[in-house]
Amino acid sequence: MDLSRIDLNLLVSLDTLLAELNVTKAASRLHISQPALSAQLSRLRELLGDPLLVPIQKGRSMTPTARALALRGPLRAALMTLGSVIQSELGFDPWNDKRVFRIAACDTALSTICEPLIASIAKHAGTQIQVSLNAVDPGLIGRQMEEGIFDLLIDSSRGVPLGMRCTALRTDEFVMAQRKGHPRGGEPITLDGYCDLNHLVVSPERESFRGYMDEYLRSAGMSRRIYLTVPTAGMVPGILMSTDLVCTMPRMLIQSQNDAILTFELPFESEPFQLMMAWHPRDDADAAILWLRQLAQNLAAPLQTSPSDAK
Repeated sequence: MDLSRIDLNLLVSLDTLLAELNVTKAASRLHISQPALSAQLSRLRELLGDPLLVPIQKGRSMTPTARALALRGPLRAALMTLGSVIQSELGFDPWNDKRVFRIAACDTALSTICEPLIASIAKHAGTQIQVSLNAVDPGLIGRQMEEGIFDLLIDSSRGVPLGMRCTALRTDEFVMAQRKGHPRGGEPITLDGYCDLNHLVVSPERESFRGYMDEYLRSAGMSRRIYLTVPTAGMVPGILMSTDLVCTMPRMLIQSQNDAILTFELPFESEPFQLMMAWHPRDDADAAILWLRQLAQNLAAPLQTSPSDAK
């Protein structure tokens, strides 16, 4: 295909159409009339030799063809790369430039670093800056980062997709947490004792009755009973304080509850928990994302952890 026949505006319009799957909504986002966008869609169909978007029988939405689905990811990535090049040449002024930052964060990040990060953005930027903070979908995050849906990912080291640039924000140890007054008492935990307890696990995946620790236990020929899974770490303290369940988690998530919850060293070796910041390589030189990454790194001082107060 002769690329000189394709206007860049057509590709921008196609990207928006594939995102909205509705000509009226896409035209509104592009600030052009619906007839003008319909004309562009006709031109795209002619150039690419494919209908691209087919009307659904009911409603005004459209469904993409196989060719359109194949184009969606690479097209978004190419436009994002071009945007990054232009942005890096122009620089970035957080007080005057308009920008939407889209951040995906795991539950641990949402509970720890995201609140101070949002406060830092508000302190160091003007009113033209907007932030969209989203929970991570482990099954989709790789494709979403490739397609430029998110500018930044804050997740555990295990959650960072291959091919991303990344740096560690915080490193922490895993501990076992239980309520004060738990029937097992406050003695150090043994491996057999750990496996005999009823465990609570934080998992965004439905009915996923396993966690990081189960891999270490399996290597030692042991297993534990996971009684309950919850979708967010914010639910853990309340459940621990009202039940005899225990939970293994990064210390940073539970240290503010020292008055009601005891923490114990694990009875086996485990790798530390690392909270990582990741971005797509195309955004290495994007001045705006460089600015955002620097703000996040400024919050990356290691947490002060104290020994277990168990008696």
